[in-house]
Amino acid sequence: MTAASTVSVPVLSSLDDVRSLLATLPGPDLDARGQAETREPQLTKPRGSLGRLEDLAAWLASWQHKHPGTVAAPHCIVFAGNHGVAARGVSAYPAAVTVQMVANYQHDGAAINQLCRANGVTLAVVSLDLETPTADFTQQAAMSEAEVVAALSTGVAAAIDAARQGADLLCLGEMGIGNSTSAAAICHALFGGTATGWTGPGTGVHGVALSKKAEVVAEAVALHKPEARDALDMLRRLGGRELAAIAGAVIGARLAGMVVVLDGFICTAAAAALEAFRPGALDHCVVSHKSCEPGHALLFAQLGKLPLLDLGLRLGEASGAVTAVPIVRAAAACHAGMATFAQAGVSDKD
Repeated sequence: MTAASTVSVPVLSSLDDVRSLLATLPGPDLDARGQAETREPQLTKPRGSLGRLEDLAAWLASWQHKHPGTVAAPHCIVFAGNHGVAARGVSAYPAAVTVQMVANYQHDGAAINQLCRANGVTLAVVSLDLETPTADFTQQAAMSEAEVVAALSTGVAAAIDAARQGADLLCLGEMGIGNSTSAAAICHALFGGTATGWTGPGTGVHGVALSKKAEVVAEAVALHKPEARDALDMLRRLGGRELAAIAGAVIGARLAGMVVVLDGFICTAAAAALEAFRPGALDHCVVSHKSCEPGHALLFAQLGKLPLLDLGLRLGEASGAVTAVPIVRAAAACHAGMATFAQAGVSDKD
């Protein structure tokens, strides 16, 4: 019986419920990891010669709670939300593009549709109250407690449902005009540094517009940081519904025994709020790629994670996460399928 078949979707009524849930997250399966670590040196190759693929195989076993780990049914969820701060001119595109891009996903016209098809990944797009943008967080908290809990709950339920349908790996991504500003603000508030250091071009703002975007980030953090209770409250104040849903999906995947591949800067920033609240909350996650957003490299240092790819991507919509799926699949295939020295009649080293 799998974890997904027995786990129930938790009822979350407040951020305190989320805090309690994070405090009791299940840990890794040490027995499955031990089996992976025992098998790996017996495979017909020099020890360590597959580099990070070997680490990924052990990670899969640990967090899927089985040996060998599998990438038989990868699934992708793109969460979409609108941001009130977009009215401050922080994006090169109007907020209406969020709704238009969701329609594009639904009509199979976006990059993520093609990448999912090419890599054998199923796709779901979840829109969160697009007709009601979050509040402008330079003036007040982006979301009320009820709003952020609803978004977190949506993400938790979506991940658990995917696992119940048989998914064994979850790719997460987002769509939302203005959300790179939100991500920069969250990171600046949680990890310090400067607003300029965390703020990047997003959809393509440069020069004076980029400077103004960094000013918006600094203004928001100055308003909310003194009042925020913790990282989850900071997510409420500076995040968006789609960012909160990503954080919820990370939690749901952990509960269901499913590994997670995070997309770029925005997705990683959303998940980082969990790690800032409870170290180890992202141990079942890998980051797919290094975004062109300058804040992403800073975030890796804070989280102690390295990306699987560096392709100059900055699209979002889980494009990097889905592109990285073949790497994780390759790790699983090599670990499970290779012969051992004894099976192949090949001499091991002395």
